[in-house]
Amino acid sequence: MFDLKAYQFDLPDHLIAQTPAHRRDQSRLLRYNGVTGTIEDLHFYDVIRFFKPGDILVVNDTKVFPARLLGKKETGGKAELLLLSYPEDSQEAQGGWQAATCLGLVKSSKRPQVGSRLLFNDRLYAHVTDILDDGKVAVDICYKGDLFAVLQEAGQLPLPPYIDRSAGQRPEDQLRYQTVYAQNTGAVAAPTAGLHFTGELFAALRDKGVIIAEVTLHVGYGTFSPVRVDDIRDHQIHSEFLSVSRKTADIVNRAKQAGGRVWAVGTTSVRCLEFAADDQGLVQPFEGDCDLYIYPGYQFKVVENLITNFHLPGSSLLFLVSALIGKDELFRCYAHAIEEEYRFFSYGDAMVITF
Repeated sequence: MFDLKAYQFDLPDHLIAQTPAHRRDQSRLLRYNGVTGTIEDLHFYDVIRFFKPGDILVVNDTKVFPARLLGKKETGGKAELLLLSYPEDSQEAQGGWQAATCLGLVKSSKRPQVGSRLLFNDRLYAHVTDILDDGKVAVDICYKGDLFAVLQEAGQLPLPPYIDRSAGQRPEDQLRYQTVYAQNTGAVAAPTAGLHFTGELFAALRDKGVIIAEVTLHVGYGTFSPVRVDDIRDHQIHSEFLSVSRKTADIVNRAKQAGGRVWAVGTTSVRCLEFAADDQGLVQPFEGDCDLYIYPGYQFKVVENLITNFHLPGSSLLFLVSALIGKDELFRCYAHAIEEEYRFFSYGDAMVITF
């Protein structure tokens, strides 16, 4: 159960989705019934069938920012800077400039030196302030104007490495690698289970009596970090910022006490709710870093049903879903999905687990 090798599977390259479905809610949906163990092949818009009045659907409203900046070093060589978090603690600098700090990864022919600059356009550059042991750099992001707008002008959304954009990002990426309800800027990866929802589907859920609540977890680049230990219990999970408001905590707690079921959209929403829950399973308001690591053996306190995408082999996200339904059952679902040629990963199809 804890051997990393047990969480590997072979996936044909053509099943790694390179583009999203034509319409968000027309992606395919694998339904796993946790009570009977049955599997159904559906479309995402069919998910509404499994909700009951009084159920609560919790979504992660984080917004992906253009963290991949393409520019050059002062010496003229090409340089790419991937910001690992949204620049914070902005302060006034000389000449109308603002400066904000963050960590990043630099791709260039030679690593930049402390004190050097990476130039992106006339309203944005990065000043390297430190070189860290793990390959990261600390930078001051110096800009004029609105930070998000400046980053959007100079940068790109940081699509996962398995999505091939060697010929350049496509216009659809700006829209489709973002949930329709994204509002709190800070993620470097999308909470991809939410990419399947449309405004119309939300309206239909509300009409059915489903309560929708928001949490925020800024998905970090660590979500793509490979697990490098043989025993998955020894893995050091990455930390991410989360926020659960008093309003959301009260909504979830009232719904559970009234007999409603809690549905989480994506593993990020699961981490938010489970991290913020006390020993009695009541969700408490919280804002700060979350390092909750969920793997088989974990006892869920809040989440009952899950909407998720298909995850990478040997990933911590795969461990989390295994904790909910069991590794063998999850791999039975994945084997079915591969046989039926579901599309995998961020732009791929979805899975719903119901109890």
